[in-house]
Amino acid sequence: MKTYNSSNFFKHTFCEFHQVDDFDFPENTNYRSKSNSYYFYTEKGVYRKSNHWGRVANCRWKLITKENYKNQKTVIGFANWSNFYPINSDNKLYIIQVDFKKESVKIKTKNKLNKQHNFTFNEALKREQKIKNLFKKKSWASYFNLEEEKIIEKVITEFISTDKSLQQIKNELKNYS
Repeated sequence: MKTYNSSNFFKHTFCEFHQVDDFDFPENTNYRSKSNSYYFYTEKGVYRKSNHWGRVANCRWKLITKENYKNQKTVIGFANWSNFYPINSDNKLYIIQVDFKKESVKIKTKNKLNKQHNFTFNEALKREQKIKNLFKKKSWASYFNLEEEKIIEKVITEFISTDKSLQQIKNELKNYS
């Protein structure tokens, strides 16, 4: 596994920064970007002060906040160097988490405790988008002989647990309905 530090963390990485309220950015920060984001490096990781998160240049950096965050609000986040993962890798380092009650989906990095199916970042992104569409446009579920909520949960659960395509899963379910 690649080791990240101040010289390479900004090159095609995925990371979850955690909001920090008790850090004062020094005036002599290590780096200031063209978009006015400030970076301060420590031995353990990096502090980032910015008003934009999510897609950052060629990276995907999420901000885990204590309350709902809206872009354009300046927030300071911290991430350990060990929390950075490559997004342009063939390694299956990501899992997909779904909250069926909230109808939401998130890409997360796998850890040793996760027994879930793993995907590359690109695979996880594509599946995330398809799952969002499954929640948004539910008319497809009416073609099955099951309750809408149950079929949606069954299809999505299988979709995040295997390498099968969405069409393959739907066809298999249709044959058993």
